[in-house]
Amino acid sequence: MASQKELLEKGFGLIEWPYPVNYGSENEISTDVLVLGGGLSGCLAAISVAKKGLKTIIVEKGCTARSGAAGAGIDHWHDATTNPCSKVSPEEYTQAVIGSLNGYCCGIGRYISCRESYDTLLELEEMGVKIRDSEDEFKGSSFRDEETKFIFAYDYENRYCITIWGTTLKEALYKECKRLGIDIFDRVTVTSLLTEGGVQGTRVVGATGLNMRTGEFFVFKAKASILCTGGESRLWFFSSEHKALFSSEKPPHAVGEGYAAAWRAGAEFSLFEKSAPLNTGGLSGIDIVGYFGGYWEAEWRPCTMVDATGKEIPWVDRDGNVLSNFSQRSRPAPGQKFFLPNLFVLPSNLPASSREALRKYREPQLIRGLRKRMASGEFVAPLYADLPSMPQDERRSIFGLHVAQEGRTWIGYRMLTQAGFDPDKHMLQFYPVDIMPRWRTFFFDSGGLVPNWDLRTSLEGLYAAGETLLTGTAGAAHACTTGRYAGRKAAEYALGAEEPKIDRKQVEREKTRVYAPVNRMSGMDWKELNIGICQIMQVYCGDIRNEESLKVGLKWLEELNGKEAETLFARNPHELARALESLNLITVAEMVMHASLARKSSSALLGFQRSDYPEIDPPQWHKWITTKLDGGKVKIGERPIDYWGPLKENYEAHCGL
Repeated sequence: MASQKELLEKGFGLIEWPYPVNYGSENEISTDVLVLGGGLSGCLAAISVAKKGLKTIIVEKGCTARSGAAGAGIDHWHDATTNPCSKVSPEEYTQAVIGSLNGYCCGIGRYISCRESYDTLLELEEMGVKIRDSEDEFKGSSFRDEETKFIFAYDYENRYCITIWGTTLKEALYKECKRLGIDIFDRVTVTSLLTEGGVQGTRVVGATGLNMRTGEFFVFKAKASILCTGGESRLWFFSSEHKALFSSEKPPHAVGEGYAAAWRAGAEFSLFEKSAPLNTGGLSGIDIVGYFGGYWEAEWRPCTMVDATGKEIPWVDRDGNVLSNFSQRSRPAPGQKFFLPNLFVLPSNLPASSREALRKYREPQLIRGLRKRMASGEFVAPLYADLPSMPQDERRSIFGLHVAQEGRTWIGYRMLTQAGFDPDKHMLQFYPVDIMPRWRTFFFDSGGLVPNWDLRTSLEGLYAAGETLLTGTAGAAHACTTGRYAGRKAAEYALGAEEPKIDRKQVEREKTRVYAPVNRMSGMDWKELNIGICQIMQVYCGDIRNEESLKVGLKWLEELNGKEAETLFARNPHELARALESLNLITVAEMVMHASLARKSSSALLGFQRSDYPEIDPPQWHKWITTKLDGGKVKIGERPIDYWGPLKENYEAHCGL
């Protein structure tokens, strides 16, 4: 193996790598429970285990103190249906979400979130997270409860979503992990899951990892493991040179390595056929730019919008009635018990039953058909967020609290404030987003590992939480609550589990695979490989798919993995980690294509269209299609759409509280 000095002498680096490089050096570490990923779900999982008195390790690709999709902060705490001000029960809310998604929402994770979200939030408060308006900044506001001092978002009447000061969240979790004595291995990326006897589909007994600074190899041995590694952001689109050109919900280094590792270990997945066109924010990037620039949803709700002539764009309720009163934007329509946020986009090809289910819980929104109205000249681009015209408390809540606390917008808040933007005086220009069908992304309630009521996967010893769960991309509250729950269940399993045994042949095979790029003196750059994967996905697995295109796409991925990937070259541990990310993306791309082949029907709510099976959501395909590797071959299965059974009864039988 070439040393760093030899590589420098051959001209493979402009400056010397600032860390000692120890390729091949191996560290074996044992623990009771291994938590893979140090984001919100990973930290809560580890804390939950440590409170049971078991030895716990976190393995994190970044720096746990600020890592993960919510590392910089959040503002909305969803699913808090058990808080004392909520008028919606966990059962009502969970069934509403499931119904609005035509059943394609895993009831297990969502119900756990609804039952435990508020309790988890109170625990976070004890750790130091600010969850109340303790300084009475918003005293007397319609969205504030005077007794608890909670501030609510979205539905001011039913009060199931709590606004928190989320920039304090990750720091508090990190401090709690350190207080409890949890061992944290930062800058270590997971490369594989280890299985009993090295056999696919058997008990998971640990994992391997690579230090992204030193190149050292880690072998983690554990009685139980919890996968909390997050989702993907570079499967259909990638450009490292363009700012903000990634999914706004995930860091750019999120590539689904947990998905890939669990897939190779033989775990069962579902719903990987689901994706959505990527929003682009005019000339500036993707939809994250909209959140910087006054987009009326999420952090900016319920912002007043005007066109270039100053004409106000009306808000309407679920029935299309124009709302003349500002306060109506945050309350249900007449006859509507409560609404769900982020249901403003209704696919035009939805079946009547699904459209009615969505309409039932549809939120107040800007007037429908805005793009067509702009094209006809009724409204003139660009649009503006008209903060000065709004009630003062709403204006301060949007810009001074929500935008300032949400991780994807706080940097915009800081830049705008430093530039002199004053929400009391200035409007903020916003360009309507465009859709790029070939640039796609996983989005809320997308695919993942199939769990049971213990949040255990199909593999013994392996649990999952957060985004790695089936339909787990449901926000910070879901990540924290499922992490907390999975930690309890993994600890319970570990207490009675046999000591794990590592198969050395499996470890050696993984070391050979991991270090291959640094054993080459030339070859393909990781960025080039990533772009090639994206091109294959855009052409063969885009907005419209069919049997032939998917099979051709799989063939291209196979050739890419067998030829170009075999020349992948890295000059230092950082590039080696990026190279392994690209290899994982090939695996995730194959998972998507196999899932797409398995579902022989189209589905509007899944963003899934097959030209050879054009019927939208036929009843016989209203089910979960599962995929996994079994003996190295893809095995297709299925589960009933409500495979989890009665929510309340099953939760109470398994929760361990």
